[in-house]
Amino acid sequence: MRRVSLAGLALVGALLLAIPSAFAKSDVVAADPGITATSIKIGGTFPLTGAASSYAPIPQSMKAYFSYINARKGPDGKRGIYGRQVIFNYYDDGYNPANSVQLQRKLVQEDKVFAIVGTLGTEVNQAVQPFLNASKVPHVLVSTGASEFGKDYKKYPWTIGWQPDYVAEGRLYGTDIRNNKPNAKIAILYQNDSYGRDYVNGFKSALGTAKVKSQIIAEQAYELVGGTTPASQLARLKASGADTLMIFVTPTPTIQTYGILRAIAWSPPTIYLNSVSATDYFMGLALRSSNADLVNGSISAQYLKDPASPAWRNDATVKQYLSLMAKYNPRGSVNDGLNFYGFAKADTFVRAMYKAGKNPTRAGLMRALLAFNEASPYLLPGARLKTSATDHFMISHQRLMRFNNGVWAAAGPLVDGRPRG
Repeated sequence: MRRVSLAGLALVGALLLAIPSAFAKSDVVAADPGITATSIKIGGTFPLTGAASSYAPIPQSMKAYFSYINARKGPDGKRGIYGRQVIFNYYDDGYNPANSVQLQRKLVQEDKVFAIVGTLGTEVNQAVQPFLNASKVPHVLVSTGASEFGKDYKKYPWTIGWQPDYVAEGRLYGTDIRNNKPNAKIAILYQNDSYGRDYVNGFKSALGTAKVKSQIIAEQAYELVGGTTPASQLARLKASGADTLMIFVTPTPTIQTYGILRAIAWSPPTIYLNSVSATDYFMGLALRSSNADLVNGSISAQYLKDPASPAWRNDATVKQYLSLMAKYNPRGSVNDGLNFYGFAKADTFVRAMYKAGKNPTRAGLMRALLAFNEASPYLLPGARLKTSATDHFMISHQRLMRFNNGVWAAAGPLVDGRPRG
């Protein structure tokens, strides 16, 4: 009897040990919140209303792209990503950091999302970054080019950006003026936050100390929050006698700037505006608020293909984009570059999830995002999605472009804004 009892106890013990092991194996896909065998739940906050509501197309087009991914069969023959449907929940934060903090807590603590993807705004992302990193929730592909989201990875390892950073873009403009317009008299209108200051810092670093002192003759800061226009700032810049205007503010005040220039009868021969404000949609609004003579010739930067440009009319990716917009986002403007931006960003997330494997974890997603070195069909030819453990600037190639008669055209070669080695 004693031998039987010992054998029985041994068998029971073996079964008890096997039970948690079996559960662990079956629960691998559910190790982190937001992941099940059939779904991936992600989220973000965006300004659907308020001063920055012009950015609203971004989450709408991201959701449209995920709808396409959920419907089509992937390389493994399954719909979604390894058979998982992407559920994208996003909320309106009104471009208010306090609102975003509250809503992101809701996404993490109540909605149980796997990752925060694409949240828009420099100050908004600054506000939510500490909470998300402390919670070890991926805070990825943020919709801002503020350089801190690429360089502060030791402090915030769960955060990574996507688009070219504003410092690098500012350097592109500074280099162009240094090389081609050595006698320009420069006035700068900049947004008084990390967004605007990054542009100014990058621009000045490329122009060089001596040229900064001799060529920049006026600078004016603009406060986005408050409902005012940059009219008073532009009047002061006009009085300086500048012949070159740098516009480093977000889309709504950029559009207002063109209208104000017309109203105060100031037509700077050369105008640069940041790429964030340079979509076909925004330039159309600028034309309506001003006139073609003033808007034509404006210079900006480009890193994505332009669905509004005849140059890309026969491009396979642009053709697919037009088809998918008609099916999944029919109310969106196909010529609005923000919709194309949303598709491109969502596509990068899908690529990262495939890299993360069939049983993805939050940590696995971050590893995948830091191991990119591939082309994207949405980027300009020659540009790449490229990262490493020490390089968190995912897209760094861009080129100058010039606006004329309603269309942007290339105005310079593709350059690496952050050359490696």
